[in-house]
Amino acid sequence: MTSRHSLAKCWIAFIAILPAIPCGALAAENDAPAAEDDQTYILATGRRLPLLYAISLGDAVSPANNLTANAIVSRSKVALDRLDGRLLGDPANLVVSEDGDTVYVVNHHGSIDNSEFRQHGGRGQIAVLDVDAVLDPRNDNTHNALQRHLDSGGFGAIGVALLPDMIVIANAENNLTEDGGNRITFVDRRTGSLRGTIELALGSPGFECNYPVPYVSPYGPPRNLAVLAPDPGWGCFPDPNGLALGRSSNGNVYLFSANGGTDDVSVIDLARALEGHRLAEIGRVSNQRAAWGMTATPDMRYIIVASGGSQKDDWVGNTVSIIDVDRAAADAANAEVARIRVGTDDPEEPTYPLIMSVTPNGRELIVPNWQANNVSVVSLELALAGDPDAEVARIPLTRADGRPARPKGSAVTPDGRYALISGGPRVEPFSQETGYVYIIDLESRSIVGTVTGVGNDPYGLATVNR
Repeated sequence: MTSRHSLAKCWIAFIAILPAIPCGALAAENDAPAAEDDQTYILATGRRLPLLYAISLGDAVSPANNLTANAIVSRSKVALDRLDGRLLGDPANLVVSEDGDTVYVVNHHGSIDNSEFRQHGGRGQIAVLDVDAVLDPRNDNTHNALQRHLDSGGFGAIGVALLPDMIVIANAENNLTEDGGNRITFVDRRTGSLRGTIELALGSPGFECNYPVPYVSPYGPPRNLAVLAPDPGWGCFPDPNGLALGRSSNGNVYLFSANGGTDDVSVIDLARALEGHRLAEIGRVSNQRAAWGMTATPDMRYIIVASGGSQKDDWVGNTVSIIDVDRAAADAANAEVARIRVGTDDPEEPTYPLIMSVTPNGRELIVPNWQANNVSVVSLELALAGDPDAEVARIPLTRADGRPARPKGSAVTPDGRYALISGGPRVEPFSQETGYVYIIDLESRSIVGTVTGVGNDPYGLATVNR
């Protein structure tokens, strides 16, 4: 019989040969072959309008299709309709399998009706869809691509990463509350079985919290917490958002979570977690505040976290922090090696950076700045060298209808040619297809295509090739 220890070593050995797998997208190798535009498709989560959108990149960059929905190939439902015909689901994040055949879509609050569920703390759910079916125009506005649902093992699922047999999920909330999340779960990709749980430590500097971790009967998950943020009582529970995998120079792999509740980043020994240790967290890394979006460089040596919006008060950040994985493994308190202001030249101006991506060659970081309505391009070489001008480009985003662009998600095509940005404010009623996806040419630093009608407040993006 295979022991848990040997099984963990097997998984770690497999991960060690993979490129980085950032939250929300499967990264490509540094020197990935160029992909033809007409073979590349964008997958975008529609969020408040619970559909997964498939978009032809080749059609999206055609001038004839600019500012239209013509490049949308198909829309796939992420849950079956309710019996009264209402669309269900809350698709926020996504990740594509290593072979590109399956997409795992994170329904942040499960199969809910967004117009009715007006709080936080819904049970997290992963919708598993077949990519070929997603790309088939004959399946437009159907559930034909949906294969099954996986329970996330917690509430408010958002961050996601892949292991060979399992999906790792950050559960940012608790039952019907926005606060109270401290669980990262491991769910079997084939059966949906909950294989393990990490319980992050509670409390933050200046905020003591005596709730027991791990939870021991008769003490279950916390109750009577903040239903909605902002709330001055925030600071006990980490409320993990983004996830990323990092690898140290000795080959050990670590899991990182961006903690919006405690304003820091958890460092987790993945080998210990895969042996069943619930307390596998080994340290915390500070950032500016309000950790949310997270990604990793293709070599997995650096983790990058965005300082977005605080859930405790109205504070909004304007920096991204680079974390050295070697330092994080040895001394998390000294692991931040660079902090770069993005989206503004004014250190006091809030920009709210969100879901970032690194180019396949590992040279540049793409940062959508939600409040500043622009996209930053950061040179990682300059950032690591301490150059204050590491933000090498800033690209403004606008909308034809005059609303703010509100960019959230990002991805980069496997050939490194284009950055893809999801945007659009939340607009009611949620049945309206008001979201945008912007296509940015990374050589010219210009927008070369805009796809309209992509969900309502779209979030996660990924690419697949066919």
